[in-house]
Amino acid sequence: MPGGGLSPDGASWISCRPGYFVPERVLSCLFRGVFLGKLVAAYEEKRLNFYSDLAHLAEPRAFSAYLAPLWQLDWVVDSKRPFAGPEQVLRYLSRYTHRIAISNDRLVDINDGKVQFRWKDYRDGNRQKLMTLDADEFIRRFLLHVLPDGFQRIRYFGFLANRYRAEKLALCRQLMQMPPPTTATREANADYRDRYEALTGISLRRCPLCRCGTMVVIETFECTSRRPSFADTS
Repeated sequence: MPGGGLSPDGASWISCRPGYFVPERVLSCLFRGVFLGKLVAAYEEKRLNFYSDLAHLAEPRAFSAYLAPLWQLDWVVDSKRPFAGPEQVLRYLSRYTHRIAISNDRLVDINDGKVQFRWKDYRDGNRQKLMTLDADEFIRRFLLHVLPDGFQRIRYFGFLANRYRAEKLALCRQLMQMPPPTTATREANADYRDRYEALTGISLRRCPLCRCGTMVVIETFECTSRRPSFADTS
């Protein structure tokens, strides 16, 4: 969500007012309405079950009376700037928008209709553990991360729309008197393994068997056998 935009004639940049983005009080009312609305819809579709002390809420009047005070309460929400800046937020979101549910590196084995993979137990000191699931259950969990038909992870609009993005961004920078972005050039001798680890968090230097030791290049052999060249005699 940009903090401003181009004027209709494209001759000036119009900035938003301070504090425009999702005021907390507005967000509080919106979240309350969406949450309680979904709860009522689930009740009407018979997707809620009540037991023990809450069994009386199965009666519609009792359920409505129970929810009535909640519509009047000021729900508490907290919206603040990220501590580490926008770069950290983009890095966090990119893990969900540009990566799959599980990488091949975590897959260990598939045998007898069961899939074994690694997972990290955050409650146990971030230890790596193995989990084995039936293939059907593994596929079911994987498909939970697939967007429904018609949904899209990222949508671009306005001057960020794909068709005119480069042209519009250049105009925006010109109107705001901002210098053009500098393209980061990779060093010619940069190791691809460092780049891979920075992007994926997976080290190609780690032993693929024990997952503890570090792989070290001791010697590199050049290929001695080459394909013989054939002259075209046609």
